[in-house]
Amino acid sequence: MKILTVKPDITILDVMKTLNKTGEKCLLVVNENNSLLGTLTDGDLRRSILAGAKFSEDISNSYNTNPTILEEGKFSKNEAATLMRKRKLDLIPVVNQNNIVVDYFSRSDMGDGSQPSKTLKNVPVVIMAGGKGTRLEPFTKVLPKPLVPVHEKPIIEHIIECFTDLGCTEFHLTVNYKSRILKAYFEELQPSYKVHFVEEKEPLGTAGGLRFLDGQFNQPFFVSNCDIIIKANYASLLEFHQKGGYDVTLVASAKEYIIPYGTCELNSSGHLSHINEKPHYDFLVNTGLYVLNPNVLKLIPENRAYHIIHLIKDAKNKGKKVGVFPIDDDAWIDVGHWAEYQQAVEQL
Repeated sequence: MKILTVKPDITILDVMKTLNKTGEKCLLVVNENNSLLGTLTDGDLRRSILAGAKFSEDISNSYNTNPTILEEGKFSKNEAATLMRKRKLDLIPVVNQNNIVVDYFSRSDMGDGSQPSKTLKNVPVVIMAGGKGTRLEPFTKVLPKPLVPVHEKPIIEHIIECFTDLGCTEFHLTVNYKSRILKAYFEELQPSYKVHFVEEKEPLGTAGGLRFLDGQFNQPFFVSNCDIIIKANYASLLEFHQKGGYDVTLVASAKEYIIPYGTCELNSSGHLSHINEKPHYDFLVNTGLYVLNPNVLKLIPENRAYHIIHLIKDAKNKGKKVGVFPIDDDAWIDVGHWAEYQQAVEQL
């Protein structure tokens, strides 16, 4: 119970980490007496970040101060489930007559299969697996980067499992470098899901190979780099993309950097204006995971190197809508070079 409650003075960055750890989509905001002040959903948090809130700010302006509640001893399980469905909630706090939080009701308490484990069935996934992976040499002198092992499995299996756990069964792998080794691996593996290989005769960058898939999809689909593992809510990501009416959504990691020195600000005459002591800077960093609508594939030129940043720029120039889905930094595991690879081995 304690892990689902937070105080209003918690920072946005810390509450992102708390949400990531709980696996829930909602937290209860309480005061020092455990009296309910409100609720904070992952959607509330995203809206605050996208509106420009600093990661070091507290959540006092982010949470819902008028949440739906249940009063202890005055509701049945069926009534709570009906209310949750009607208002499309993920969690409802239960309070006593003094507004003290005593429990909560979540979708897992409904007992009617309302929280299906397979929420992304039939959603295609594309994994860009054709790069040389020079930053992981000497492993990649022998193996294609997707087959570099992390514990007992290669990177690409860790990536695929993030999707198969939610029901995805259709995977498209763009391949070039050491593609025969990668194909042989899946032939030997004989997975329960379908794997289709998209051949790049020449390296086509981080998005060029997607052009070969034009006309194959009739719904939004995921695109992932082959050297990242994202521990986020993929169903929420897809919902965010669809509800926002986006053509492209990129997943961005919240990073806060502190300069360990005093930085000098100059005035227009080149004289010292003031010194910022150990300033904080907030960034949303592109992780390499995306949701795309099929219509953007026509923007990709045929048979030439083309990167995802080019696709995003061209989509914006054509009036397409591009969204950003923030996640906690701890939810992003980058195994693209050795320092991050060692960290990934420790985290997984």
